[in-house]
Amino acid sequence: MKFPRIVLAGLSGGTGKTIVTLGLCRAFHNQGRAVKPFKKGPDYIDARWLGLASGRYATNLDPFLMSNDKLIALFMEKGLGADISIVEGNRGLFDGKDVEGSCSTAELARIIKAPVILTIDCTKMTRTVAAIVAGCKAFEDGFNLAGVILNRTAGERHRNILRNSIEKYTDIPVLGMLPKLKENPIPERHMGLVSNTEYGKVNKALDTLGQMAEDCLDLDAIYQISKKYPAEISAEHNAWDGIELSSETKPVIGVVRDEALWFYYEENLEALHRAGAEVKEVSIFSPDPWPEIHGLYLGGGFPETLAPEISANKLIRDHVRRLTHEGLPVFAECGGFMYLGRDVEFEGRKYPMSGVLDLSTCLCPRPQGLGYTSGTIVHENPFFPVGTEIIGHEFHYSLCVNNNESDPKYALDMSRGKGMAEGFDGLIRDNIYAGYNHIHALSMPCWANNFVKAAAAFKKKKG
Repeated sequence: MKFPRIVLAGLSGGTGKTIVTLGLCRAFHNQGRAVKPFKKGPDYIDARWLGLASGRYATNLDPFLMSNDKLIALFMEKGLGADISIVEGNRGLFDGKDVEGSCSTAELARIIKAPVILTIDCTKMTRTVAAIVAGCKAFEDGFNLAGVILNRTAGERHRNILRNSIEKYTDIPVLGMLPKLKENPIPERHMGLVSNTEYGKVNKALDTLGQMAEDCLDLDAIYQISKKYPAEISAEHNAWDGIELSSETKPVIGVVRDEALWFYYEENLEALHRAGAEVKEVSIFSPDPWPEIHGLYLGGGFPETLAPEISANKLIRDHVRRLTHEGLPVFAECGGFMYLGRDVEFEGRKYPMSGVLDLSTCLCPRPQGLGYTSGTIVHENPFFPVGTEIIGHEFHYSLCVNNNESDPKYALDMSRGKGMAEGFDGLIRDNIYAGYNHIHALSMPCWANNFVKAAAAFKKKKG
């Protein structure tokens, strides 16, 4: 089957490809086209913004976390019916996890056979841009550089030299030129764009970017590229292979999804549903009472920025602690792990958290863990059998400190990544698994199956 599709790439992080991709998604959406956004690599924040810009949630595509066949199957399933699928790359076009460029944006484009449009920051550059374009086109075989978008141009004279240079020395079309913006419509901070939940001008910002794309980019040419170049793709297997109905009793798994914790792959929640759970959203931020739950999933997010409000919500903190004492299965990633501790130290102040685990976390000025992870499960736990090879990713500025857990056991012995305790992650106690590592359900199908089984067992125990 043919899917109209493009990959938006950059020469490095910070070239403006996210702003360009958001503008394109919004502009095509405003034209009445059904736009399906995708984000390459492990990312929650850009993916959330892409979903807001296009009106459809974004799906992450990651060659490290998924096999090529599963990646293609997921891309085809989620892109089905869209007028155009737009994939935002990450980092530089050829930047991967090694010198061969494994898991790069260029590799993803080859896997899904998508044309690449390259966004270039043209600050203080003129004719050199042609050499960069020519070099990128010739650098690797098997990927299709179909056009360039020139970003941060200084004026009409600058734009004329840029366009004429590319047209003279290459056969790559210039699909638009964006001016330098006096200020970014979407503020940034240490993890990238600020969360939409903490920014009050979401629609205004996206409409500004959509109008900029309409004014400065050749939308018709970009759309025709998405339709003209893609080759046929197919997958041998279903994206959900390995995830099976694990309980017919419909245990309820609560997913904390609020202003504080919202880093979730949609496929993780869908996997829990496919394995037989009823997924209900709950909040550690709101004082509203929770429904009866038989499992709890605490994803990542920014609990530190809302620490005063979370700390003040003693009713829910106490409720979570009582549930864990009863043996509730709990899976916590990064920000969710921080919430399970005694307190969080942020900007010189300590804020009490749930107190489930006898440890603290402290926000640091620099990343304490960043990148892909891998390791082996070495202790029994409700979610992964001993011996399971785990792949995932971590990105955290917080550090686990003052760990007073008696005889702490870590389920994950990491061969790649830092984790929470010098190469170990996944602190386990009773039915709790908590750490900095994020996993994707499609690369770890046993996770959803076992989570639902554990929740069903808890439900049966409660009677």
